Amino acid sequence: MRMLVTAVFAGLLTQAAWTDGISSAYTELRASRDCTTFDGNNFGQGEFARLVCPGYRGYPVLLFASDLRQSLFYGFPPSDLDRLKLESFGSFNSTGGTIEWRISTHHGVSTPFAAIHRWYVADSPDSSNQIEILVVAKVAQPDSTDGCTVGLVLATGRPDAIEIARGIADQEARDFVCGQDKRIVVGGPMPEFDLHDSSAR
Repeated sequence: MRMLVTAVFAGLLTQAAWTDGISSAYTELRASRDCTTFDGNNFGQGEFARLVCPGYRGYPVLLFASDLRQSLFYGFPPSDLDRLKLESFGSFNSTGGTIEWRISTHHGVSTPFAAIHRWYVADSPDSSNQIEILVVAKVAQPDSTDGCTVGLVLATGRPDAIEIARGIADQEARDFVCGQDKRIVVGGPMPEFDLHDSSAR
């Protein structure tokens, strides 16, 4: 009997290890199909547009576009969108159609704390050559609305880029202080990445 109890207890511990921890989920981002424009128009034509898109289990994704550049905010934004400190690459860019959400599960409650998103970026402002960059972002929660870019990983020519991005997400995103902590950059040269004026029309 004691051996049976021990085996059951070990099984429960194994189950807990699988159910409590960090995992990934994936959502699609197809702006023309899934998103709603709430300001501006002609998304995809290089003109000003603001869109809200579905993310992971009720977490929204905000997409801001102007002048063939995009900025994204993952999670719950402040009520005043003009307070958002949006970031983007200085070169022309666009984002991929899949977002990986890093999710922390404890006692049956799952919370997305980071998003990993592949961007396609011109390697310089006057170039038509594109490189791929994984952007790691902190997901804004309903009670904090604190979201920003935590890390940038050059993915072109780097087979292990996604593992590096997941490591940055898991180790840094939850405690990252937006506007204070310095983002992590892996690989280079990296195109300029800074605050972007999403209100420019």
